[in-house]
Amino acid sequence: QVQLVESGGGLVQAGGSLRLSCAASGRTFSTYNMGWFRQAPGKEREFVATVDRSGGSTRYAGSVQGRFTISRDNFKNTVSLQMNSLKPDDTAVYYCAAGYYRGNWDYWGQGTQVTVSS
Repeated sequence: QVQLVESGGGLVQAGGSLRLSCAASGRTFSTYNMGWFRQAPGKEREFVATVDRSGGSTRYAGSVQGRFTISRDNFKNTVSLQMNSLKPDDTAVYYCAAGYYRGNWDYWGQGTQVTVSS
């Protein structure tokens, strides 16, 4: 079992930055691929970014490429999402996820709200 707790959400003006963090419980954190997803009101949950077990490989949605950076610390059992140049379209609840097999997400956090004002 892995429990995930997100933090760092909030209200920010367009063009600003936020850093989301996700703390994971358990001693098997380094065996999981980690990801960030988001869900805007009235829309389906969508992929934002993923990082592999070692932190050496990352992938991003086209809409955030170049603005967001995902990273992880396997000693602290955390994964972060640095979000720069935020846009109103980035407004959503952001979820942290852990998955053992690539493309499959086994555990989810409760989400943290990010609101970007224009």
